[in-house]
Amino acid sequence: MLVVLRALKLGDLLVAVPALHGLRRAYPQHRLLYAAQGWLEEALTLVGGFELLPTHGLDEPLALRPGTVDVAVNLHGCGPESQFRIEALQARRIISHRADPHPGPVWRTGIHERDRWARLLQWHGIQADPADLFLDNPGVPTQHPGVTLIHVGAAYGSRLWPAERFAEVAVGLHGAGHHVVFTGGAADRIRAADVARRAGLGGTAVLAGNQTLAEFAALVAQARLVVSADTGAAHLASAYGRPSVVLFGPASPEEWGPPPGPHRALTRADLRRGDTFAAEPDPALLGVSAQDVLDAVRELGLL
Repeated sequence: MLVVLRALKLGDLLVAVPALHGLRRAYPQHRLLYAAQGWLEEALTLVGGFELLPTHGLDEPLALRPGTVDVAVNLHGCGPESQFRIEALQARRIISHRADPHPGPVWRTGIHERDRWARLLQWHGIQADPADLFLDNPGVPTQHPGVTLIHVGAAYGSRLWPAERFAEVAVGLHGAGHHVVFTGGAADRIRAADVARRAGLGGTAVLAGNQTLAEFAALVAQARLVVSADTGAAHLASAYGRPSVVLFGPASPEEWGPPPGPHRALTRADLRRGDTFAAEPDPALLGVSAQDVLDAVRELGLL
């Protein structure tokens, strides 16, 4: 049995896909478990080969009997809390960054997350390619193929671009012939409806809160364009090679941005405050205008 600890969110899963693919190839005979929150199960099936081990953060032990794990992999971080959860498994092999007495690469700041976790495996003798980020096709169809998806939600206020700017972008795209829909989680439905109202589009354009994670992945996989803050929606667009414009606030595109391809990352790095958990939008995000987004769409040849 091999266990990967990464008890984080959707975007964190998606930037770890190259490492997960590398582990799957290196251990084809092992049962592969991914320890994370249960709501990620549908997304995990798109990676292929892994089962979800429901785990709520680092505040509780992993639900496995010590000594039953062959390989334990710390893709959560490099801190003592995650390392303690890994060591408690008493695995025959531990793959982690350097944490005495366990060997590993030194943690580096400022590198892309896909590179970080591929580099970790490479140090431990396992092949992993940071460009190997693509997901399996969703097992469900979408009822909205070819739409332009404006994802209005974000996990934290620091990544919430103003509703009026999303609406301005929607007006410009709709006027250019895009079929615009507004997405987000259940908690974003009121915000999505407000953006749709400001853009003069009907309630049928609001899909926020109406889809399962698998259905949302299917929507992104066939989208014409994805406009989003730095969220799971943007990482899904990368994983399916769909054109995207991604707005960055507290996080850096050099560490979390899309790969080379039909993607544009927008931010004002000189204004970045960098507080992920802030209630207000990061100045680096507010430094991006609606016109900046429309110009980026034009650069992609979609306007």
